[in-house]
Amino acid sequence: MQRRRVVVTGMGAVTPIGNDVAAFWDGLRHGVSGANLITRFDATNFKTRFACEVKNLDPSSIFDRKEIRKYDLYTQFSLIAAEEAVQQSGIISSYTDLNKVGVIFASGIGGLISFTSEIKDFALGDGHPRFSPFFIPRVINSMAAGQISMKFGFKGPCFATASACASASNAIIDACIHIQSGKADAFIAGGGDATVSEPGIGGFNSMQALSTDNENYSQACRPFDLHRNGFVMGEGAGALVLEEYEHAVRRGATIYAEIAGVGMSADAYHFTAPHPEGEGAARSMQNALDDAGVMPAQIEYINAHGTATPLGDLAEAKAIVKVFGDQATKLNISSTKSMTGHLLGGSGAIEAIASILALRHDIVPPTINHSEDDPDMPAGLNFTFNKAQKRDMHYVMSNNFGFGGQNATIIFKKAE
Repeated sequence: MQRRRVVVTGMGAVTPIGNDVAAFWDGLRHGVSGANLITRFDATNFKTRFACEVKNLDPSSIFDRKEIRKYDLYTQFSLIAAEEAVQQSGIISSYTDLNKVGVIFASGIGGLISFTSEIKDFALGDGHPRFSPFFIPRVINSMAAGQISMKFGFKGPCFATASACASASNAIIDACIHIQSGKADAFIAGGGDATVSEPGIGGFNSMQALSTDNENYSQACRPFDLHRNGFVMGEGAGALVLEEYEHAVRRGATIYAEIAGVGMSADAYHFTAPHPEGEGAARSMQNALDDAGVMPAQIEYINAHGTATPLGDLAEAKAIVKVFGDQATKLNISSTKSMTGHLLGGSGAIEAIASILALRHDIVPPTINHSEDDPDMPAGLNFTFNKAQKRDMHYVMSNNFGFGGQNATIIFKKAE
């Protein structure tokens, strides 16, 4: 049986550099840094005192008081992103059978801010348990998926994926496979996280995973740079409407891109560190190329995982060379995390959107904050440092790799 084609017909984004897709793209192409001093809690005594927080977004202007009591911040971000994607797609007015529309929406950690607040209140109280009846629903990492399905009445498959920092990419991949197999006609897929909190920052600090460049926070996220010293925490959400191609054409939907191929793999190596030679990352990329039926020379741009960790960036660069060989120097590569920070379980969604926008506009967003080349990096790779570049593109690749060695790659094709 011929595999059904899957296209993207809607996108929504809440990010540290813009609270909708248009503002997000404007920030990306102009190389805007989303990093600033933390406002969500007093970070005075923390090794890292900055993050990429969502700005100028008042949930009380969007949700009523009852809703805010029920939703953790990650769910609020996710609902806002999903609303934009659904409205952009026009899917509600076009679909008559909402039983064939599903939701797969990821979160790497879930309601960490709600969990922190409730536990602090209990620990500082008189010992009597006075937990909110919404405590458990707020912290569950599948709650965003459930709330999105309830908001729009989508009654197809509904669940969350959890694969650390690859979670949102896996949500998109799962939705794609479900549509290809005929189990649904459309999905809202993506992910969100909101972990700028005491345990979020403190926990990653204890792992020495975060940058501690507090004096130069706006330029602290330096993927592929010699002086990179860890990632910068981000927050937000991204949502995509994925749809079976023929149905999208029949209803006259705008097609923003096609999913050409997907790939997944496991490092089976270490619970936080990548394989030093990028072995699992390379297999994920090769699997996506094989699934898409395209040659390495057809990929013009890779939106890299690129977290700015010393081990991770080098492993990904080695993996790219392993897969692309001589073609590796002809690619544009960039890490948009240099601008947004690392959205953890939501990163794959906003980076999928960044990849699609790059493809549509033929503009490669930059890797900002570069100051000095790392001599250990493979020679000749074009990391698109500091300034966006124009390039005609037909196929782009998006990588996301998670703790536990969980790797996911998506290839997008320009819409016909």
